[in-house]
Amino acid sequence: MMNANEHRQEALADRFGLKIAARLNEQPLPHDISERLRIARMQAIARMPKLQTQAASNVSMSGGAAVLGGGRFDDSFNLFNRIASALPLLALAAGLVFVSVITDNDNAREIADIDVQLLTDDLPPEAHTDAGFAQFLKFGPPNQ
Repeated sequence: MMNANEHRQEALADRFGLKIAARLNEQPLPHDISERLRIARMQAIARMPKLQTQAASNVSMSGGAAVLGGGRFDDSFNLFNRIASALPLLALAAGLVFVSVITDNDNAREIADIDVQLLTDDLPPEAHTDAGFAQFLKFGPPNQ
């Protein structure tokens, strides 16, 4: 698909070619030069890629832009495109579920480790809720 810059360059090249052709038509050329130009023109036309165009089956307006649509598509190709489009979405959803499960397992394991430490400690669980004990753990025993 060509963008606007490529279209502009192609139009400029066409305009330049038309100006050259008009100048050449103004003055008669010797037979050998006109023959060489004719052969070169035929070779250039033969090298041009064949453009395949297909008429759009419908034209719809979207805002200020016309959207061409339709065209002939094979149903199996269309089904393949739909499946190929859905695969990345399914992979993303599976990855998100996997990450969620792993995160939940890690959180549960951390909470279980904390519970094990609390229950197997020499101190009663109520000591951990005492504000003075939190200060003791933070700063160490008071210096006498």
